[in-house]
Amino acid sequence: MQNRGKLSVLFLCTGNSCRSQMAEGWARHLWPSSIDVRSAGVKPGVLDARAVRVMAEAGIDISNQRAKHVDEIADLRFDLVVTVCDHARESCPVFPGARQTVHESFDDPPLLAANARSEEEALSHYRRVRDEIRAFVETIPETSLQKD
Repeated sequence: MQNRGKLSVLFLCTGNSCRSQMAEGWARHLWPSSIDVRSAGVKPGVLDARAVRVMAEAGIDISNQRAKHVDEIADLRFDLVVTVCDHARESCPVFPGARQTVHESFDDPPLLAANARSEEEALSHYRRVRDEIRAFVETIPETSLQKD
């Protein structure tokens, strides 16, 4: 997994269907030459169509990504593991080779959208979380991307 000179990053969420997928998409877009990125889940679901839609609105195609279980990436080593939901943080498997594990909780768009009165209202939740995830991924300072 590790390419010389790149930081290997894992975004971990429960279902690996929405938040971690958006984070993976942003990292690939914002840091293409600096980060090798993956996402996975502890109970993977299916890639969320609304997440795909709002990322496409931002110019990022995540439609070819798929939800993966952490077991699929168990043999990979990561410099940074980021849990993006509280459940993943609580049930996060140990990644012994990770230099750092951080938690950055984002609201769950599907949960927020469940009571939406319209598709546009539902998408507004996804867009807000998408933008919050982007802001977080942007804060990964360039200097921290250099491997020891």
